Amino acid sequence: MNRETFTAFVRSEQEQLRRFLLALCCGNRQEADDIAQEALVKAYLSSSGYQESGKFAAWVYRIAYNTFIDHRRSTRPTASLDECLQQPDASYAADRSFDYQELYAALDELPPKERTALLLFYLKGYSVKEIGQIISCNDDAVKKQLQRGREQLKKRIRL
Repeated sequence: MNRETFTAFVRSEQEQLRRFLLALCCGNRQEADDIAQEALVKAYLSSSGYQESGKFAAWVYRIAYNTFIDHRRSTRPTASLDECLQQPDASYAADRSFDYQELYAALDELPPKERTALLLFYLKGYSVKEIGQIISCNDDAVKKQLQRGREQLKKRIRL
């Protein structure tokens, strides 16, 4: 894959990738942007190995998901979720105005694979098989993660 093709692919997917990571990071825009940038750099450096027969978006989402997992393993939370919600940050004003805190809080309590499966399925419309390829699970494991994730969200979100 040449540089121009990679740039065109990124332009078409960049905003959706950032939204996906924003949801994975439970509304933490700075963390999501950092992970997106790191994932896109990794994708560019690995672009010579990209199989053009596959979906570019799924390939980049897999890199982004793995980068997210690596980032979470290497960092420890510096504040509790309650502290974050009590101290509003002006940089998240747009997200707060849409009242996503309850969803972000519920998503934050889910294990990363369940959260990722739900976001890819509902936010991006990926199939169970595609999600399995992105998060390195078989179809049955993805279905179970979706089921558990939905059950946990129902318990945590006011209806």
